[in-house]
Amino acid sequence: MATNETEAAAPAAADGQTPEQPLWLDEMTPRQIVAELDKYIVGQNAAKKAVAIALRNRWRRQRVSEELREEIVPNNIIMIGPTGVGKTEIARRLARLAGAPFVKVEASKFTEVGYVGRDVESMVRDLVDVAVNMVRTEREDEVQEQAEQRAEERLLDLLIPPVETGPPAQGEDKEPQRVWFAGPTGGQTEPVTEDAATREKRERTREKFRQLLRDGKLEDREVEVEVSHSMPIENMMVPMGGGMDGGGGMDGNFMDMLQEWLPKRTKRRRVSVGEARRILVQDELDKLVNMDEVINEALDRCEEMGIIFLDEIDKIAGERSGSSGPDVSREGVQRDLLPVVEGSTVQTKYGMVRTDHMLFIAAGAFHVSKPSDLIPELQGRFPIRVELTTLTEDDFVRILQEPKNALVTQYRALAEADGADLQFTSEGVREIARTAANLNVKMENIGARRLHTVLTTLLEDVMFDLPDMVDKKITIDPDRVRDRLKDIVEDEDLRKYIL
Repeated sequence: MATNETEAAAPAAADGQTPEQPLWLDEMTPRQIVAELDKYIVGQNAAKKAVAIALRNRWRRQRVSEELREEIVPNNIIMIGPTGVGKTEIARRLARLAGAPFVKVEASKFTEVGYVGRDVESMVRDLVDVAVNMVRTEREDEVQEQAEQRAEERLLDLLIPPVETGPPAQGEDKEPQRVWFAGPTGGQTEPVTEDAATREKRERTREKFRQLLRDGKLEDREVEVEVSHSMPIENMMVPMGGGMDGGGGMDGNFMDMLQEWLPKRTKRRRVSVGEARRILVQDELDKLVNMDEVINEALDRCEEMGIIFLDEIDKIAGERSGSSGPDVSREGVQRDLLPVVEGSTVQTKYGMVRTDHMLFIAAGAFHVSKPSDLIPELQGRFPIRVELTTLTEDDFVRILQEPKNALVTQYRALAEADGADLQFTSEGVREIARTAANLNVKMENIGARRLHTVLTTLLEDVMFDLPDMVDKKITIDPDRVRDRLKDIVEDEDLRKYIL
């Protein structure tokens, strides 16, 4: 059903777009977004629906009048549910779907000793760094082929022996020509005279070397390349207040800007052709990619598409009272978070960034506290609240098999690397799910993460002995699951340490 809807919507996705071209993911309908999330996350339909609407609203906002566009703020979301039910995974997959900059931050870290209020802005700086790297990678992919061609020419300049030239032949151009020769400093030019025969010989030699280079027959030959590097700023011992750890604030920005201003030193390194190619390709990419354009696009993406995931927000929610102690620190963090979530301008090393239209997704278990324990101002900035359900045995069965990156699929692929065939029977998968669900009831409920511990323990001996096995076909059935896990599950002390 989802596939048909996607295909039906494709022609109308963008004007002039052919059906063969992929549909822009941020232009997908909420139903299509949920269908994509279903490929990786089992259940939690309410949360998927909420984030799908939030993503679609961004697309809608871009199509309203400019005057009204500034007034439309994102519907920030609070996800409420125990650990291991998919809160982080939903946010991460959503960001990947939309091609949006994404950063995850634990809100509780802002209550640690040594943190001050302005450090909450560090999550915006981290988001900008992610966006710059994302856009730069995209631009580098566009010019990768051109950079490789240029690097190949420079490698040839380093490999070909010096050209022997003689006096010009009768009738040849008497004017000196600038031709390449390989000197101790690499490829250089100097005015020499060259007749037609020599020029033809030089070109033939160059083409032979080019073919050898492409065939990988010169990879171990050594050449000299120039490598530029900056002086470590820590060695300068600049006296500054407020610490030099670069953890945030103006000190960190100043260090980054100072690093850019420092002159870069160059030194010669003798490296293999393979290493030289990597160095030269990166050097050409640096020349071809316009960093000013990259930064401008990255800042725009942050402001319009950025997603910040605030995990463990329940850890900064406490009983609002007049008492002193940890609750005061938590409320202070909430008040520091408020202007960032509400909409402010943050100074980064790339320029000023507005947070007015960033999407904030908060998550927490809220076992002890509840969302209403947050200060009213912060509550008002998270108007959408969704509750994620506790995972059941049936959910575990689906999680083990249905997602694209299912654990069963992962272990099969790992076994195939050793030439083995690892099979899970349907009853075996059900037994694994039942064991994980029972352990979550008897011990701390860690959700789907319990499946990792159960499967790792179950397959520990198999994965260890796999390379030495004669019979490479292994079947995981209920009896094998019970035999391997029986002692651990029944021994309460052992269970606490292993599972």
